[in-house]
Amino acid sequence: MSNKKTGNRFSNDWSEDELNKIYSEIVSAVTIPVGVKVEGSQKILDFSRVEQILKNANLIVVQDCGCRVERNNCSSPRDVCISIDEEAEKSLEIGVNNPRKVSLEEALGKIKKAHEAGLVSMAYQLEGRDKISPICNCCSCCCHTLSGLVRFGLAKHVLSSDMISKTNENLCINCGVCADRCQFNARRLEKGKMVYDSEQCFGCGLCVSACPVTAIELVKR
Repeated sequence: MSNKKTGNRFSNDWSEDELNKIYSEIVSAVTIPVGVKVEGSQKILDFSRVEQILKNANLIVVQDCGCRVERNNCSSPRDVCISIDEEAEKSLEIGVNNPRKVSLEEALGKIKKAHEAGLVSMAYQLEGRDKISPICNCCSCCCHTLSGLVRFGLAKHVLSSDMISKTNENLCINCGVCADRCQFNARRLEKGKMVYDSEQCFGCGLCVSACPVTAIELVKR
């Protein structure tokens, strides 16, 4: 993951025009906290909800992340892009980015693997589709949604969250682990002190699961 999360960071970054064209085809994108308790949320899919979606699917396909294949700006895991049913069938027919049919257990394992690697699990609903698919695991280095958000403030109409992280300052040791994990640039260390911007937080849970002193939790915004 690059520490330089804003502006033009790589020679192969998405352009603003490219990003805006992509966003016109996305109805919504929601973050999926993994291994983090979430209650009462309408816009965040927690892991149990995603597990139920995958259980109800007739076909699950995993393939390499198209954004990381195309942009190649980081070394995060690639084989973590999941599609279901009709979208999965299309992926197999097109054959791009090594699609293959997988079991429920393997698909859930991919999501957990991506979370451990510091990727944001996100469920997309595309224009003209009546159900969620794909379930992507995204980075701000390569992903069009996260790249546009942290670099230009774009895609906030696409990505929304009713949850944010909250830090118990009495427990926080200012170690910076959460800042390293945050793909949204909501957390950073300044002069050895944690600085948090709640407006940039989208409740993905990466900071919660990584905090060594359990000082962070997800709460209603």
